[in-house]
Amino acid sequence: MKRKKTFSQEELRYLKLLAQQYPTVQAASSEIINLQAILNLPKGTEHFISDLHGEYEAFLHILNSCSGVIKEKVDDLYAATISKADRDELCTLIYYPEDKLEQLHETYEDMDEWYRITLHRLIEICRWVSSKYTRSKVRKALPRDYAYIIDELLHTHYEETDKRDYYENIISTIIDIGRASDFLVQLCELIKRLAVDHLHVVGDIFDRGPRADIIMDSLLDYHSVDIQWGNHDILWMGAASGSRTLVATVLANSIHYNNLEVIETGYGISLRPLSVFANEVYRDCDVHRFAGKLTGPDADQYSEKDKLLSARMHKAITIILFKLEGQKIMRNPCFRMDDRLLLDKINYEDKTVVVDGKTYAMEDTDFPTVDPADPYTLTPEEEKLINQLTRSFRHSEKLQRHVRFLYSKGSLYKIFNGNLLFHGCIPMAEDGSLLTFQADGKTLSGKAFLDYADLVARREYVSDFITDSKATLLLLPALLAALLVLSVATVLVGGGQGLFRRRRSGRGRRIRH
Repeated sequence: MKRKKTFSQEELRYLKLLAQQYPTVQAASSEIINLQAILNLPKGTEHFISDLHGEYEAFLHILNSCSGVIKEKVDDLYAATISKADRDELCTLIYYPEDKLEQLHETYEDMDEWYRITLHRLIEICRWVSSKYTRSKVRKALPRDYAYIIDELLHTHYEETDKRDYYENIISTIIDIGRASDFLVQLCELIKRLAVDHLHVVGDIFDRGPRADIIMDSLLDYHSVDIQWGNHDILWMGAASGSRTLVATVLANSIHYNNLEVIETGYGISLRPLSVFANEVYRDCDVHRFAGKLTGPDADQYSEKDKLLSARMHKAITIILFKLEGQKIMRNPCFRMDDRLLLDKINYEDKTVVVDGKTYAMEDTDFPTVDPADPYTLTPEEEKLINQLTRSFRHSEKLQRHVRFLYSKGSLYKIFNGNLLFHGCIPMAEDGSLLTFQADGKTLSGKAFLDYADLVARREYVSDFITDSKATLLLLPALLAALLVLSVATVLVGGGQGLFRRRRSGRGRRIRH
């Protein structure tokens, strides 16, 4: 290695900082040797998942199975010595050790021999999945209660005659003192921990599926994870921060997909105020076009009364949402989103609406809380309702904990091992150049725009909860038109494309490309 004799001021500054951590030649040399050796190890397995949308059961299975990595390792080790059925059973044991053990205890009268064989196999699998890591990293991953024992078993070579008895005695003692079941569970969890070194969640944890909160709880405990915010995640982040527009958006989405369990059971947010309001104000309204999506095995459990209440709630919160969106657009002309102001374009006599200069027939104009002369103003009852719902989102301790985690582990994009990770798309012009935006007197595009948007989102979250008037600071021109303003949170901005690339079709619907 060629030695450098002169250093720049910048290099000297870094060298002085390193000298504090490595004060001697021996300490610095040891670290250089260690890092150089690590560079020659294989990269740890990275797991990429996206668009979870609250489907917690599928997510947990993917997490437990490490998306096929464990099955691949088991097949590599035992394809020639164990039948496929036994390999599959071994994989299931690793995925769900406690459930599988409960079944096996009902099958076998004497589990000792099964434990002996299975522990040997699990230790061999554990040794295999840990081979790409340094011993120091493996030790840090070991369960505290069995760290010494597992470390000995992983690094004791069974083939050596003088070590065989030592190895067997450890396993026999674990079985004899009745700790085999607990030890096996810890070993299975360690295998899953080592099989995937890092997890990337590339957006959209929330909405549609039943329990995004269970997914978030699992991520909180995961050993190494990063998150790239998706449009649905940002909706919930804004709602938890106190944006009334985004509270209405989250509720409209959840009711539409019949996904209220995450709100009421998961986050303890009561929707009784909304149901009471909807039953009173929309009791005599036609709401069939606002019926929620009822699919799957539970679709038949809902009575007609339940379906009617859901449709009334959906229509009530959607009208509130349209009004709040309109207010936000009118407060921020720099968003250039006047084409989204449609409540004032409705002709209630002939039931039509003007969109982009064209007149379209409307299927529903029964909006009892909309004043045609002042369509974007909330009624006193709507004002009270949305404020009450917003307070519930802000005061949900579990939701706030999850949103803090999204900020601490998440970002708009991430560069990891040479890969650029982001959810959606990068705003670009028709000619393929990066779309530019004006923010704080600067012209921003590409990475600079995303960095600025990320910074502002963090700054406003930690400074205070968002109010609708203060949200102008967070809802930057373009970013918030792309991320936070509308119910789908992804729209055209000034003729360009939002981060998540959606736009409105000629009939006022929003379509995805």
